[in-house]
Amino acid sequence: MPPLAERLRPRTLDEYTGQEHLVGEGQVLRRALESGRLPSMILWGPPGVGKTTLAHILAKGLGRPFFELSAISAGVKDVREAIDKARKQQFFDSAAPVLFIDEIHRFSKSQQDALLGAVERGTVVLIGATTENPSFEVIPALLSRAQVYILQPLSREQLIALVDDAVTRDEFLRKQHLTVKQYDALLRVSGGDARKLYNALELVAQQLGSDGGDITDELVGTVIQNNLARYDKSGEQHYDIVSAFIKSIRGSDPNGALYWLARMLEGGESIEFIGRRLIISASEDIGMANPNALLLATTCMESIRMIGMPEARIILSQTTVYLATSPKSNASYAAINAAMAEVRKSGDLPVPLHLRNAPTKLMKSAGYGEGYGYAHDHAGNFVDQDFTPEQIGRPTFYQPGDNPAEAGILERLKRWWPKRYR
Repeated sequence: MPPLAERLRPRTLDEYTGQEHLVGEGQVLRRALESGRLPSMILWGPPGVGKTTLAHILAKGLGRPFFELSAISAGVKDVREAIDKARKQQFFDSAAPVLFIDEIHRFSKSQQDALLGAVERGTVVLIGATTENPSFEVIPALLSRAQVYILQPLSREQLIALVDDAVTRDEFLRKQHLTVKQYDALLRVSGGDARKLYNALELVAQQLGSDGGDITDELVGTVIQNNLARYDKSGEQHYDIVSAFIKSIRGSDPNGALYWLARMLEGGESIEFIGRRLIISASEDIGMANPNALLLATTCMESIRMIGMPEARIILSQTTVYLATSPKSNASYAAINAAMAEVRKSGDLPVPLHLRNAPTKLMKSAGYGEGYGYAHDHAGNFVDQDFTPEQIGRPTFYQPGDNPAEAGILERLKRWWPKRYR
């Protein structure tokens, strides 16, 4: 017998719960279904809110062939085989099949590159599902060819409605004459994940047996006692707990950071996943306030790969405490964001002639490299010259943070660039 979540999986948008901003009357995905024109898209949201179900509904509603891959187990070869199968499904002017990639954020760059050509040529319509911000996890070339739709967590009312619907509509549960007296424990167990909610409900129903009875918070707690505080690395808490971990480091609380680290380790989270987040935090949140943080975080990743668990927990703990107790600065993070915003605004400006290489006589005659001041030929190894296109002047993207290390940097910048740093 299929699990309850599969038995109650919606087959149409009218049966679908939540995401009214996308599938409600007149909204973007309902319009796409009604028009028959389906763009490639990334569905971004926490687990259990219906990303996979929505992909199935869209493909089925348009009568498109549907191919599905999980980024956890699929490699480049699997991607190419799926694209080849999709290509063989196209006859004359038939619409492109749908290729659904679950957890697309886990695909490497090479795996995502393998998708790119098929999406560009229209061989497939890509629907990717992710719990991670696609801006960081999906390559820009692929992201630029897909619409990003954000799926919201299901509300308390929607989750309760799913429970009530299940006990009255499911062919097996309704025979048990179940009465839901209290909902809080079921909702806590689910963490907002409809799939986990159905699993919990089914476990409780099995405990009650064919005679049925009342579902109470106490009963749910007894049946699923270990699930209430447990970290689920494939569920919604995966997203929230790592967020709490990083925010504790950013907030300079080593004890909070260690608590969330322990939750991840006890839940079986990949130590490399944790290591990657530490590297990001070392640069984003600490940066130039303590450049050694990035070195330690990188060494941590190398070390845990060599050592493995359980000893890797000690290395992760040391690095976590070091980052949490380091001075903080997001100046480098803010600087690159500001620089990229300028590039998007001003476009592909030409490199100033004095900064260009001149390996040939023709280039030299065209003025390449002319006027360039070699810093090491000048006092203090510094020469005042322009290093950005004339059209944007001399911007100040980097503003040193308020910490001892960057205070020294600011003093040097004031000496070199007195008009930009005061």
